Amino acid sequence: MSKYIDLSNPHRKKHFDFFKNMDQPHFNICANVEISGFLRFIKANDYPFTPTMVYFLSRVANEIPEFRWRIRNEKILEHPAVHPSFTVNTEVADVFSFCTVDYYQEFEPFLKNTLKIMEEMLTNPSLEDEEHRDDYLFMSSIPWISFTSFSHAMHYTPADSVPRITWGKSFKDGDKMLMPLSVQAHHAVVDGRHTGKYFELFQAYMDNPSIILETK
Repeated sequence: MSKYIDLSNPHRKKHFDFFKNMDQPHFNICANVEISGFLRFIKANDYPFTPTMVYFLSRVANEIPEFRWRIRNEKILEHPAVHPSFTVNTEVADVFSFCTVDYYQEFEPFLKNTLKIMEEMLTNPSLEDEEHRDDYLFMSSIPWISFTSFSHAMHYTPADSVPRITWGKSFKDGDKMLMPLSVQAHHAVVDGRHTGKYFELFQAYMDNPSIILETK
């Protein structure tokens, strides 16, 4: 069940108040992550790239409390889980559709449900989010470009504190496969330490996916 967070630490409260009143309160960090181990793992186990990547990106966000924090009524609300809404191609137009799925900590039910909804979006695309809901993780894929920076279209009023996570075209660097990853968040609830933890944990899972996924 979602709950409001009491910012009892005065300095943490100052941090929240300072950034929540800014005109542009989001910050974005882009970095290359190594996905060599991940690619070997999904190939060996015949897992599809996109829903498996969405699962890992969501898993890491759900394991860091601040990525589940949202600004609601000038307060911080913590959700027990946050759910990915990611972009997919469609068969009806040359523009994308949002694909919103439930997050499950267990991978197999997540994969089954996500593949089903991805199939539905091919012919029934949507750009709508459920009104008054903010327990999302907005995700995008830019598979044509190995980008070094990224920015998002968004509303700033009312406060939008949903993180944006984007991955790009992977590329070879010596014997490694690297993938650009962009993580954007509202600075009133997430700071550099939390984003650094996100990248560190994500890299650990990319290096050894079997930590959380059982091999067949």
